[in-house]
Amino acid sequence: MADDDPKFGGLSTGLAIVLNGKNSREGSGKAHLVASCNGFTEQSVERAIEHIFNLPYMKIKPLTCPVDSTYIRSMIRSEFLWQNLIGFNFPMAREGDGVSTGHDGSQSGYVKLDEPSIFGDIQIVKHPFVVETHASFSSVRANTCVWRGKWMYEVTLETSGVQQLGWATAACLFTDHMGVGDSDESYAYDGKRVRKWNKETEPYGQPWVAGDVIGCCIDLDSGEILFYRNGISLGLAFSGIRKMVPGLGYYPAISLSQGERCELNFGGIPFAYPIKGYLPIQSPPSTLSLATELIDCFRRLLQMWRPANVEIDTVETIIKLKRFELIEDLFSPISDAICEEFCSILSLTNGSAEYIGRGLFCSFIMGTFRSHPPHDYSTLDRIIDSFIKFPESRILFEHLLGALSAACKTSSLVLTECPYSGSYNYLAVACHILRRNDLMMLWWKSSDFEFMFEGFLSRKIPNEHDLRCLIPSVWWPGSCEDSSSEHSMLLTTAALSDAVNKIEEKQRELCHLVMQFVPPVTPPQFPGSVFRTFLQNILLKNRGADRNVPPPGVSSNSVLVSLFSVILHFLSEGFDIYGWNKRSGPESRAHLGLLHRGGEQCFPASLFLKNDPHRVDISRMGGSYSHLSKCYPVITDQQDEMIRWEEGFMDDEETKVTHLSRQKPCCCSTYDSDTLQKSKDHMRYSSKGRHGSGSSVPDRSSRVPRECSSSNLSEEIVEKPSTSHHPDTDFSFRPVQQIRILQTENTLPSAILNEEELLDAMLLLYHLGLAPKFKQVSSSMYRYSSSISLLEETDRHIREGISGDKAKRLKEARRVYREEVMDCVRHSAWYRLSLFSHWKQRGMYATCMWIVHLLLVASKLDSVFIYIPEYYLETLVDLFHVLRKSDPPFVAASIFIKQGLASFVTFVVTHFNDSRISSAELKDQLLQSIAVLLQYKEFLAAFECNKAATLQMPKALFAAFDNRSWIPVTNILLRLWKGSGYNFPKIGESSSSSVLFQKLLVEACTSDDQLFSTFLNRLFNTLSWAMTEFSISVREMQENYKLLDVQQRKCSVIFDLSCNLARVLEFCTRDIPQAFVSGSDMNLRRLAELIIFVLNHLIRSVDPEALDLSLRRPEKVNSGMILAPLAGIILNLLDANQVENDEHRNDIVWTFASMDCADTILIGFQYLLEYNSVGFNKGDDDSIVKLMKLEQFSNLLISRSEMEKSIHGVVERETDDGICCICYTNPATARITPCHHVSCYGCISRHLLNCQRCFFCNATVLDISQEGLKDGETGPSAAEEYE
Repeated sequence: MADDDPKFGGLSTGLAIVLNGKNSREGSGKAHLVASCNGFTEQSVERAIEHIFNLPYMKIKPLTCPVDSTYIRSMIRSEFLWQNLIGFNFPMAREGDGVSTGHDGSQSGYVKLDEPSIFGDIQIVKHPFVVETHASFSSVRANTCVWRGKWMYEVTLETSGVQQLGWATAACLFTDHMGVGDSDESYAYDGKRVRKWNKETEPYGQPWVAGDVIGCCIDLDSGEILFYRNGISLGLAFSGIRKMVPGLGYYPAISLSQGERCELNFGGIPFAYPIKGYLPIQSPPSTLSLATELIDCFRRLLQMWRPANVEIDTVETIIKLKRFELIEDLFSPISDAICEEFCSILSLTNGSAEYIGRGLFCSFIMGTFRSHPPHDYSTLDRIIDSFIKFPESRILFEHLLGALSAACKTSSLVLTECPYSGSYNYLAVACHILRRNDLMMLWWKSSDFEFMFEGFLSRKIPNEHDLRCLIPSVWWPGSCEDSSSEHSMLLTTAALSDAVNKIEEKQRELCHLVMQFVPPVTPPQFPGSVFRTFLQNILLKNRGADRNVPPPGVSSNSVLVSLFSVILHFLSEGFDIYGWNKRSGPESRAHLGLLHRGGEQCFPASLFLKNDPHRVDISRMGGSYSHLSKCYPVITDQQDEMIRWEEGFMDDEETKVTHLSRQKPCCCSTYDSDTLQKSKDHMRYSSKGRHGSGSSVPDRSSRVPRECSSSNLSEEIVEKPSTSHHPDTDFSFRPVQQIRILQTENTLPSAILNEEELLDAMLLLYHLGLAPKFKQVSSSMYRYSSSISLLEETDRHIREGISGDKAKRLKEARRVYREEVMDCVRHSAWYRLSLFSHWKQRGMYATCMWIVHLLLVASKLDSVFIYIPEYYLETLVDLFHVLRKSDPPFVAASIFIKQGLASFVTFVVTHFNDSRISSAELKDQLLQSIAVLLQYKEFLAAFECNKAATLQMPKALFAAFDNRSWIPVTNILLRLWKGSGYNFPKIGESSSSSVLFQKLLVEACTSDDQLFSTFLNRLFNTLSWAMTEFSISVREMQENYKLLDVQQRKCSVIFDLSCNLARVLEFCTRDIPQAFVSGSDMNLRRLAELIIFVLNHLIRSVDPEALDLSLRRPEKVNSGMILAPLAGIILNLLDANQVENDEHRNDIVWTFASMDCADTILIGFQYLLEYNSVGFNKGDDDSIVKLMKLEQFSNLLISRSEMEKSIHGVVERETDDGICCICYTNPATARITPCHHVSCYGCISRHLLNCQRCFFCNATVLDISQEGLKDGETGPSAAEEYE
């Protein structure tokens, strides 16, 4: 039986193996017979070779010699391939084809930039055609023109600003304001402004983003110009363009604004998106046909060796075992010959290697790898092994890596391809290739190593138009969309999130490979040296990337964001490039990331004290480095010191929250993820963590909480709505013994890339790349809120049953608002899945903990603290608030500070007035943080429980009330005193005032008279300035007869500030009335003057109707908002005057009556009493009593004013020589030393609060003496002087 025949594996003889050729699927019926005899005879070799090289059957005669690479190469070079395929030489595009190179029509053969045509400053960043402009506006054209036929070139956008891309004739002259499309002789498309240009401009196309490939096509036969974005037509741009003659045609031309960068491709490499019917201006190399045929031969060889995609029946599957043995023997000589011949043709023509490597070879590699799992890594390795044997293949692999890098920049996410979409496949292939040390070496030695590395870290960010395709279905709470839209959107965002996660995994894998690479140089280097150099160069290159107008040459923002994410993952989830973690037991916690390790922490002081090149222009806490190095030079020994501390050193033992304590911080605690299913503001969100395959750096985000925590959070997570003095050297509530600075232990060479160095770089990357990105997030959230409000308001009007043209306009407006809301929801969803994945939130939270501890420790050491870069503090504050407002919320507000960031409160309250911090902006950020946090009950409780806050913040707030910081300080004081003033509006149920801090503020004022006096003087001056500015702004609006939006906003803001200042003054009169009703009457007189000043501006200078109109919000804010605190001030003074038993207490009524403007006072108080604002008169007993007091005061003021008039009518001054020439009211009893000028004591005292020079002669005041007084006796009050 046949089954007993061991030679043929149980198969009968006479079977034939038919190998389908590449044309069989096209119906040609062509097939090749490998063996047509019994078993596998030697003739199967000839048939196999015929199949591989696509030769006719029986073309190869029986072989009489072994098959080796020499024989195969000779066959390739024989007449069957060489003579038929190369066809030396394929001509470049000639003038007869409709293309001319050079102004004179000469044929140089290669398209390049025409240098004489350059206007401005265009630099070639990378040869041949990556260009960037350093001038405000620059233009250039190519040296080749087209005058007949259909042609195209591509522009890959490295940046997405103002660029005008298109065609121009030689008659188009470029200037500093005239570029491509600005004259009749040129045509352009600009995707930044979404317009087309041909002297005149019209809307056209779609907005573009960095990474887009713009195809510029011209059809001279039809007289049309079209543009394509990523292979998709943007429609006909221009028609009826002028016909040209040979040698005079249209040149590819571009104009770039400052800092813009793009890559031009005239055909020197294959187009990313070739358009059917349009030819490249630069013809492909003549060797392309032979290279293509050789690759096809190799592909057929691989199919025989691994027929993954060949359909065969059961018999052939069994026979494959024998055939495999045959092909295995033939594979090496055939593949060697193909690869050697392939490599030999790379240098035959100029540009062949790049064109073939970035096009044909890259496509071959990617096709073998397969875009969806299972990826064919074994066949990929076989290809690499075959080519790498030949030195000539080095340039091939270099161009392959360049193509993969470029593809990462231009690849877009496609929803139907998720999660293996975008740049994932290109990154996966690159990572697999670079696992080979020889290819990693090749890449590292390349002059474009850093350029390609940036490309691998790039990601194409979708714009509004792209997001509509990525997220077609949109839903938000309260929307009228179909319920299926919610489910569809959740599925879509989950798929996109998986795709982003897989791309990030591959980027981490690539960085890990670079970290592990040790270059063979002298002196020897350690792992991580290459990555460190790259990182430092990136930081150096991107200085200024955070500016509104970044300087030329900066990297794409996506590169900075990707690098930040990579380092954050390494520091948060852990990584090991030295193999030390394997030698450490689990108890060492070395396997955890730096941010979650806990225990004893350390940081090298050298990272602060050294002036590395990438931080030359970066400001430090104490100023610039050059200034600090002169005033406070660094001691050499300091640079070798290591700052050490114990985590949680600022906390009490019972409240300590650390990675090693019983109670864990939020970033290392596990909790029910279902509580985060809904976002705190709008859209419901859910995502599931998924692990990618094939990554060398596993995602440990789910393991870290398990390793750090032994219990779950027991507190319920509740969704909440969003709504000085130099610090002491020692905090009294915590000993400093736990803070140490020791010499660096010599266990690790300084050349090794350590985690602290990565942390320092990560913070700078956040400052340069992430902070601007999160500003966009905040802007998007604001835009969303505004759009929702407009949409809801429009829906309300429609429901009211409005008809006619108004209803039609409302429906159109609703459509516009709805589209805007949907776009906002899409942007929010994209930001969530790309920036706010849960592991990133945990890492950022842990970063905040780590940095705030470091800053608190360093603040004990003046010589170190002043050298800390400002971006440490900026990143800390920004990260804190990004997490606080994140959507979905990271944790509930009730535990956000309590379980991990209590030290943040300690730092902000002890450093917002720190004299060592030179930047006023930084101090403002700290004050703004306090003001924002005090709006919420949960955060206010954290301040009340913080010892540093209760001990130092009250006095520091009063001291910080200066010309710059008075606004945030005023907001803080208002929030601490919230709801306790006369008719003070309640703002939200989630906020409340603090009785504790109100007491502490009063104690701070009463215990330090000088501090309170200085604060009160600044408060008077600031309120006077604010009301003056408000009055001027209202007058300007009245005189212009037009309400401009900017002017209205200015009026509204200044009025709000005035109201806030008046409220603070009201609180001072309520809680510290003795400063006004007892002792010197200077404060009381200034207060009376200020009230009259405000009333005068409200009544005499501004029409009440114009006032309400200027505020734009009469239904919410009106004059009553400032009249209420003025009434509260008077009521407080009246109440205090009744309580005070001091016989020398000041007469409040007399003080107001003594002002020489009785009419203003009377009219003002009458206006105050009669003004019926919203909520001004609540109708309850307390309000009625207060109004009665004001009426009584008004009546008493009227009678006292009449009395004053009668007295003035009878009493006549015999002489004015003894009267103060400033106020013309009180006797001049105070003499100024040394100039001896005289004035009343009240006037000179008020003047000296703001200036220490005599107001008569500008001499410096040394002393004030009062004539007629004994030593130690104080001067009389104003009332006593008058009497």
